[in-house]
Amino acid sequence: MKIDTSTSRLYASQSTQISAASDDTSASFSAALSTATAGPSQSDAEGAEQTDFTSMTRQEMQDWCNDQIHSGNMSLDEGLPFMAMTMKIPVGGGTAGELQASDDGERVDFTEKVRAGIEGAMSRNDEDTRTMLEKAMETMQQYQDENSSDDARA
Repeated sequence: MKIDTSTSRLYASQSTQISAASDDTSASFSAALSTATAGPSQSDAEGAEQTDFTSMTRQEMQDWCNDQIHSGNMSLDEGLPFMAMTMKIPVGGGTAGELQASDDGERVDFTEKVRAGIEGAMSRNDEDTRTMLEKAMETMQQYQDENSSDDARA
């Protein structure tokens, strides 16, 4: 039995096409990689929205929390106290129940809400709530610090 090691004309053209295609792919991959690893552009930095936990609507807090969870910066468990802060239940209760965050334009100092919550938890000896709210406060302070350092760089 004899094995022919010569290249047929059918396959000879295919090898040049594959190598040309792989060169295009690696070039486009390199371009995509350099674009993806480049820092934010000046227009991105200018368009970045600042977060001020001392003056937010409940809808803004809800949107911020959802963004943090969706981007992977915060787990669902870490987002729980933030989402709880967005609830507003009327004193009378009634059939209305919770007011929707989107229906309320009131600006709230969420840092003060967290401080009051920590004090309340301490007075009730509720260590779980205190710990959860202290972590929320740390997250808020860290995020404020990041925004402050971003402002200093701009």
